[in-house]
Amino acid sequence: MKTIGLIGGMSFESSAVYYRLINEMVRERLGGLASAELTMHSVNFEEIVALQKAGAWDMAASRLGDVALRLQVSGAHCMLICTNTMHLIAPEVAARISVPLIHIIDETARTIHEAGCKRPLLLATRYTMEHGFYADRMKSLGLEIMVPEAADRTTVHDIIFSELCAGKVLDSSRQKLMAVIERAREKGADSIILGCTEICLILDPDRLPLPGFDTTAIHARAAVDFALEGELTKVKEDAA
Repeated sequence: MKTIGLIGGMSFESSAVYYRLINEMVRERLGGLASAELTMHSVNFEEIVALQKAGAWDMAASRLGDVALRLQVSGAHCMLICTNTMHLIAPEVAARISVPLIHIIDETARTIHEAGCKRPLLLATRYTMEHGFYADRMKSLGLEIMVPEAADRTTVHDIIFSELCAGKVLDSSRQKLMAVIERAREKGADSIILGCTEICLILDPDRLPLPGFDTTAIHARAAVDFALEGELTKVKEDAA
């Protein structure tokens, strides 16, 4: 089994989900008491948020690049940035290491293609919805994403930062998100990207009015696929 490197803490609420999902997936595939070989560096999210607000993406890239290199030195065979927003600087982080960086947008696009969807609605932070890096990369991979209208973007962003990142999951906010989804469906969205790694805390992708794609679970699954490549899994043993 290869060792998975996790750049976490952005926020730690979703990093905990990554840790749980990866270990559950490994146990499911290998059986028994199997768990993942992984190493995580959890940053101080307050510092990263300050850099985001200041538009200091070069400083953020340097910070996460240092973390990635440290994880590689500690034995990681692949790297995950455990947040959608900070994939804005994924190329700079990947350039600091020699192990693969498993890209959350690429893995999500592949999963959406496999499901036959073409025009997903992106629910994410303001940076992810408005900066352009997400839409541009999705377009290069054959998908035309939709984003909510300005007022709805503010609603989604505030729910993420003021509530989900602080461990608050409110039914009233779930209703607001469902209303955003309904408005997008009326405008032609055919699926939903839970494009912030905390949104899975409040929305179940299997209980939406359109097909839902949870980027946290998709990213975790890709890491496990990489880590267990070549391993004899419990599923294969049972089939045999």
